[in-house]
Amino acid sequence: MDIDNLPLPDDVSSLDARELQDRLSRGDRLTLLDVRTEREFDGWRIESENVDILNVPYYEFLEGVDDELLARIPRGDDELIAVCVKGGASAYVVGLLEDEGIAATNLDGGMNSWARIYDTVEVTGYEGPGTLLQYQRPSSGCLAYMIVSEGEAAIVDPLRAFTERYLEDAEALGVELGYAIDTHIHADHVSGVRALAARGPTAVIPEPSVARGVEYEREYTTVADGDVLSVGGVSIEAIHTPGHTSGMTSYLVDESVLLTGDCLFLESVGSPDPEGGERGVPDAVRWLYETLQRRILSLPDDVLVAPGHFSDASVRASDGTYTAPLGELRDAMPSLDVDRETFVESLLSDAPPRPRNFEEIIAVNLGQSALADDAAFELELGPNNCAASQHALTGD
Repeated sequence: MDIDNLPLPDDVSSLDARELQDRLSRGDRLTLLDVRTEREFDGWRIESENVDILNVPYYEFLEGVDDELLARIPRGDDELIAVCVKGGASAYVVGLLEDEGIAATNLDGGMNSWARIYDTVEVTGYEGPGTLLQYQRPSSGCLAYMIVSEGEAAIVDPLRAFTERYLEDAEALGVELGYAIDTHIHADHVSGVRALAARGPTAVIPEPSVARGVEYEREYTTVADGDVLSVGGVSIEAIHTPGHTSGMTSYLVDESVLLTGDCLFLESVGSPDPEGGERGVPDAVRWLYETLQRRILSLPDDVLVAPGHFSDASVRASDGTYTAPLGELRDAMPSLDVDRETFVESLLSDAPPRPRNFEEIIAVNLGQSALADDAAFELELGPNNCAASQHALTGD
């Protein structure tokens, strides 16, 4: 039976993605029954330290629910929530389980609705003028930032899927969104810089990124190492931090917060994006080592690191943001205190998989190909694969 023709029950217990995220944030214990195919499950799933998850594909339920299948369904104190791509197959499964007397809840809209959850948290550790907001996308671990000061604003690493959200937030704050800034040419999500630039803000990309073949259809501004942008009373200094990509550029916000993009995370460092093929990876890792030692770790320990991604291993700060003082990361991350040879060997020994659809995403972000909004949203669905393995970095 085709998944689009499943006989759906008239009414089943359900919750929406926002309710699910709220429960995860509270630390509620949950059990997820993911009924997508094994391939879909292996590629991307909802993960949290307070979640147990089991994959039983929906097609195993098509012949009904027998004793063997029932024995695989978790039955405990934790709430059982069924998940699929769009919410239909999981509703079908929930209906069957309810008929068997098993309490279950369907995630309305499935993983597609989960991918649209986007939270905003103020970075209270920011000590400069104005306000710094962190946008958090739990489905992929993507982080973006809005800098607000004296009636002006800039957005760093925006996602195309949330273009309207940034504009609405700026309007609600009573500020003009002047800049849409990327730290680098992203391989894991479709950038919102050009979509925002079409609505007024100036697109800003690192000058070294242009050589990768940028073909934007509209004018853009580039920043080189040491260049400074102003947003109200806030200075944003570009610091070239290559390694993840050749053009990777971090932004020092009023000498208080360093937006590190995919160079340095809270639990690991960025994995190299081999622009020149796999042969270029060792050189990229060496470049990353020099960047971390000379450009990042030379900054004061009290500078707050605000990365471009978070993972399940990331620990939130007391204000709910994924930020941490540089000094704390220096002490907690052994890989930041090793010699270059050890660093390179560690990262090369356990490289993470490339982001799904990375070639197509890079082409879109370079402006070399075009996609409709719905297609762009589908293209970037998946996990964060921009961080180097924690095992490689810690030796655990």
